[in-house]
Amino acid sequence: MSHNLGAHGALDALSVGIMRKKVNWVLAADIRDCFGSFSHEWMAKFLQHRIADRRILRLIKKWRRAGVLEDGEWSETEKGTPQGSEISPLLCNVYLHYAFDLWVQHWRKHRAMGEVIVVRYADDSVLGFQYHVDAERFLREWRERLQKFGMELHPDKTRLIEFGRFAVRNRKQRGEGKPETFNFLGFAHICGVSWKNGKFFVLRKTIRERLLAELEQVKAALRMRMHQPLAEVGKWLRSVVQGYFNYHAVPGNFASLWSFRFEIRKRWLHVIRRRSQRSRMTSELLEQLAVRWLPIPKILHPYPMVRFDAKYPR
Repeated sequence: MSHNLGAHGALDALSVGIMRKKVNWVLAADIRDCFGSFSHEWMAKFLQHRIADRRILRLIKKWRRAGVLEDGEWSETEKGTPQGSEISPLLCNVYLHYAFDLWVQHWRKHRAMGEVIVVRYADDSVLGFQYHVDAERFLREWRERLQKFGMELHPDKTRLIEFGRFAVRNRKQRGEGKPETFNFLGFAHICGVSWKNGKFFVLRKTIRERLLAELEQVKAALRMRMHQPLAEVGKWLRSVVQGYFNYHAVPGNFASLWSFRFEIRKRWLHVIRRRSQRSRMTSELLEQLAVRWLPIPKILHPYPMVRFDAKYPR
């Protein structure tokens, strides 16, 4: 279980767990409407267990029941916590700590026959199992556990797949295709091999839908900035592209970074040419602008085991 980690810490822990432990099956799961579905009654019990100051508890209760204002109509929050509230992620983590974290640690020690790894980030969880029978049993009992606390797994975002160092070989022997992939924190996770030594490696690539959604947002913003000076737009685009690289520039994802930069450049040229029917902007001139303003892709994050071992020396 990864505690108090940022997104990249959770991604590192997951990759290292899959590569170093006996993982043959992966369960990727998402809790449906996590912020909006937890029980106020259970939350009160959990908070009382952690917080002794009654004034703080009263304040949190007011936050929880802040309600929602829609079309001028106010309605009280009967369960969950208001979407967008700053305290919502914190309350969600407290709730899942008791409803999931403590329980899954006990399950792993006392119920599992093989090895189990667990990584949770907010309401997204990925678990790795040595045995398929453990994975199926866990999923069944987890659903029952969540029901007790007023929650359920999202049916479209919860998948149990064969994944790990033997998945390619086993599926080939059975005459099946490549192992399925799973998504976690913006990356598709793929069974791959290291170009250094040919050993099993968890390859991570930006989820295509996420990349396209980001490009759509940039396209819409470029239209609004159509008549701004080129240098001003260039500065803004530089921050957008660099921000994208800061998160997605992990080993193995180089092609996705170049794809993002190329698509940004293409959309910028399109908008510049629309500014004027007599625009003389050529691809060569745009390339000069791109060289000046659009950062060149480079890998910014270390390999997962390097950063993980630095944080948690054995």
